[in-house]
Amino acid sequence: MKILGIETSCDETAAAVVENGTRILSNVVVSQIDIFAEYGGVIPEIAARSHLEAMMPVIDKALNDAGCTWDEIDAIAVTHAPGLLGSLLVGTLTARTLAILHDKPLYAVHHLKSHVYANWLNEMRADAELIFSDAGLEFLNTSYTGRPGEPPLRGEPLGAGRNIRVKNSNQTFMHPRETSSAARHPAFPLLALVISGGHTQILYMPEHNTFEIVGTTRDDAVGECFDKVAKILGLPYPGGPSIAKAALEGDPLKYKLPHPKVEGLDFSFSGLKTAVLRAVQKEVGVPISYPSHKLKELLSEQQVRDFAASFQKTAVDVLCEKLKMALEKYPDVQSVVVAGGVSANQALREALPEAYFPVPSLSGDNGAMVAAACYYEILSGVKPTDPYKLNIYPRISIEK
Repeated sequence: MKILGIETSCDETAAAVVENGTRILSNVVVSQIDIFAEYGGVIPEIAARSHLEAMMPVIDKALNDAGCTWDEIDAIAVTHAPGLLGSLLVGTLTARTLAILHDKPLYAVHHLKSHVYANWLNEMRADAELIFSDAGLEFLNTSYTGRPGEPPLRGEPLGAGRNIRVKNSNQTFMHPRETSSAARHPAFPLLALVISGGHTQILYMPEHNTFEIVGTTRDDAVGECFDKVAKILGLPYPGGPSIAKAALEGDPLKYKLPHPKVEGLDFSFSGLKTAVLRAVQKEVGVPISYPSHKLKELLSEQQVRDFAASFQKTAVDVLCEKLKMALEKYPDVQSVVVAGGVSANQALREALPEAYFPVPSLSGDNGAMVAAACYYEILSGVKPTDPYKLNIYPRISIEK
C-alpha cells in the first residue's frame, strides 16, 4: 500500500510517499526556518502564504522521487489538526482537491499521532540518498542515522544491517538493530512522550491507534520553553538546536535551576523559563525590571554556553522524571517512544538509551510520518473521510 502524506500544520511544507507504513519511498520537506529566524518565531499569515507557493512543487517532487504515478497511490493522508489555521487550510484543501480529482480515499490525521508513528518508519529505498546541510534541511529525500562523523544513535529503527551513506561524507553507518521487522518496532502497550514547540504530553497506547493522555503541560510546552530561553540568551531561532549547540561547550552544573513541582504526570515549564530569566539577571547584576531582550549584550560567550547547558539538563531531567513516574504507574508497558521536534535533542537521547526515537530528520514535521500514521489507521479499521466535508481543528485532543 502506497500512501501520499501531506503535512502543513506549521511552517514546513512536506509531502512523502510511504509503502506499508514503514518504507519511505520519498520524503520532501521545504522549511521556512530561514524566513522566521529574522522574526524569532513563526508568523501565521506568512507561513500560510509560503505553503501556497511550495505545496504543489513539493507534492510533485515527492511523487517523482518515489517513482510513482497517481495510479499507484492507494490513499492520501493529510494533517487536519492541530496547528495554525491558515497552514492547515492550505494542506487540507490541496489534499481534498487531489482526492476528488484522482478518486483516492482521503484520511484526516492528527498531528501528534503522526509524530508517534515516525517511530515505525524503519526502512528506506536502497537507492535513496540523503541531502543534508548544516545550514538546514530543505529537500529531504530520506532519513539519516546521525550527522557526518557521529555514530548511529541507539534505539533508532532505520534499516537494520544496512549501510547508510551520507552525501558529501566518507562516513558509512551500519545500524545495529536486529533484522526482524517486529524487533525494530515498539511493542504494546507503550508510553509515548510527545514533545515539541506546541505540545508536551505522555500518552498511553494499549494498541495501534488508541491513545490515552496521562500527562500534559499546564502552560508552556517544552519546545516553546527552549525557544524563549534561547531568546533570553541571544541565541537564534529555533531555540532547540541553538541551545543544544551552545550547551556542548557549557557546564550543565554551573547554574542550579528549579524543577517545577506539579502533582501527577503533568508538566509545567513557564516557571523554568522565568527561573532562567531571573538567574541571568542576577548573574549580570541587573534588576528584574531590566528588559530581557537586552540581557544578551551583558553575557559573555561562556556564560551563554553555561546557561544553555544548565537549562537543557534541567529540562531533560524534568522530562525523564515524569516518564519514570509514568512507567511506575503503568507497569505493563513494554516500550517507550519519544516523538516530536524536541526528540532530536541529543542530551535527551543519551538520557533515555532504551527508548525508541525517530531518526533526527524525522523528529520534525514531515509527510512520511503522516503517511505512516494513516497506514495504521487503515489497519485499525478507520474509514476514509469525505473530501467534501473534511474540516480543520487548530486545537483538538488526540483522544477525540
